[in-house]
Amino acid sequence: MEYAKMRAIAEELIAYAERLEGSWSVEIGAAGPVLAMTRPPKRHAGTVWRIGKQLDAQLATTHPGYGCARPEIEHPTLGRMRRPNAVVVPEAALDEEGLAVDASQVLAAIEIVSPSNPDNDYRDKLADYPAMGIEHYLIVDPRTGTIEVHSDPANGRYLSKEPYIYGDTVPFGPWTVDTADFRRYGKAGDREKR
Repeated sequence: MEYAKMRAIAEELIAYAERLEGSWSVEIGAAGPVLAMTRPPKRHAGTVWRIGKQLDAQLATTHPGYGCARPEIEHPTLGRMRRPNAVVVPEAALDEEGLAVDASQVLAAIEIVSPSNPDNDYRDKLADYPAMGIEHYLIVDPRTGTIEVHSDPANGRYLSKEPYIYGDTVPFGPWTVDTADFRRYGKAGDREKR
């Protein structure tokens, strides 16, 4: 199916989801448009916030005019539309007309693994992001306290994968991410759930 048709279906699903209870997400993957309920724990949002704050502070030096944001990204030729937890993009891309940022403008994608759908980050997006030409991909997994940094996209996959654990200072492209304050899902002894 051509991308314009898939995008139209995705827009219909988005409109439908707005009438449903709960939080829903629509993406276009290899199988076409997908509607999924999302209900990530607060620690998911906290991790996204911590990473964005750290990257924004470094981007002012490494890539002036870029920021860490949460837009939809799309690659019409590939037929994909994704909603990463965060991406590094030119701030000007966020002021353009349209619904999604062109994936060719994305320097890095960040995903925090959801307890309900880890395959989306480890399998589906791990295939889509290098195919979209996204140079760096960070996967943070609060279920296990592990981090993976993927880079060097070629032939639809990342050639480099570096593993880390919570507590490490993680090199991520030209930046670093300090994971000392990251919290695992439901881990006894971690800061009290609120």
